[in-house]
Amino acid sequence: MSTTNLVLFNKPYGVQSQFRDDSNNDHTTLSEYFTDKSLRVAGRLDATSEGLLILTSDGRVNKAITHPPKANAGRKQGKTYLVQVEGMPTTEQLDKLGQGVILKDGKTLPADIKQLSEEDLPMPLWQREPPIRERKSIPTSWLMLTIYEGKNRQVRRMTAHVGLPCLRLIRWSVAGFELEELAVGEFVRIHLDSAKLRELGVSN
Repeated sequence: MSTTNLVLFNKPYGVQSQFRDDSNNDHTTLSEYFTDKSLRVAGRLDATSEGLLILTSDGRVNKAITHPPKANAGRKQGKTYLVQVEGMPTTEQLDKLGQGVILKDGKTLPADIKQLSEEDLPMPLWQREPPIRERKSIPTSWLMLTIYEGKNRQVRRMTAHVGLPCLRLIRWSVAGFELEELAVGEFVRIHLDSAKLRELGVSN
């Protein structure tokens, strides 16, 4: 295999990371955006979260992204999120997030964390529908958080644990692929050559 296709999709708020609606809620599914039934999601994203969703019809690529091979342990593939939280984080709160916090299902791995102003975000933000809840007496802040594992609703639980409730969650990058300036609801198909496949841990 010399090349394979990958789809990078900027998932809107309220869209489920699946093609079939097996729930009784008002969320739409990926079938509203894609007709290619061979595509599979490589790393789900909650309906209430936004941003980068990767889809591929290549099972080996899917597995390499969702379960990086041991050969890649020295350069594990992180997932980076832009997180809008309620309140202004203290140095202590940021340190806790970076060192790992103890959740019900165990301690999280050390993470990369930094606070950003809205002007320093890596891309212009779109208007979310519905907008986040805001309280005039409490400011909001933006964090860039990179994690190296995938516990259920991990980022939201981490920020809540240190007293910074998550208001908006946007996935910016996965395994070296970035959202860049892809508009919300849009997708792009890219071709992975042999070098990129090897970098992901996929052997030809």
